[in-house]
Amino acid sequence: MRARDALGRPVPAGSPDAVEPVPEQALPPEQALDLAQSLLDEGRAFFAHEVLEAVWKACPVDERDYWQGLAQLCVGITHLQRGNQQGAVTLLRRGAGHLTGRLAQWGTTEAARVEAGDLTLPRLRLRDSAAPRR
Repeated sequence: MRARDALGRPVPAGSPDAVEPVPEQALPPEQALDLAQSLLDEGRAFFAHEVLEAVWKACPVDERDYWQGLAQLCVGITHLQRGNQQGAVTLLRRGAGHLTGRLAQWGTTEAARVEAGDLTLPRLRLRDSAAPRR
C-alpha cells in the first residue's frame, strides 16, 4: 500500500507526513461505519472513503448505491480539504444522488453551500441514515 498524508496525497515511503493506512478488505457494515466516522472526525476523509469504498465493492448489489453514496460524500470532503472547490461540489452532488433521506439532503445542501463560495469544512455524521442490515 502506498504511503499517504492525512489528506490522502501520496508521500515518499518513510515520510514523516505518512499516516497509518486503513484496512484494504471490506469490514462488516457497523464496523465500517464506526471506523469511517472516526476517520472523518480526525479530518481524514480520504481514508473514510477507502473504508466505505471497500464495503461498496464487496456488498450485495441492492446495497451498492448506499455505500457508493457514502464513499462519494467523503471524496467530496476530501476535495474540499485539498482546496478543489469544483471537485467537492461534483462529488457531494454525486454522492447525494445515490442516497435518500437526511444524507441525500446533507450532500445537496453542502454542495450548494460550497458552490456559493463557503469553503468551511462540513461535518458529516454517517449515522444520519441507517446502514443496510445483513
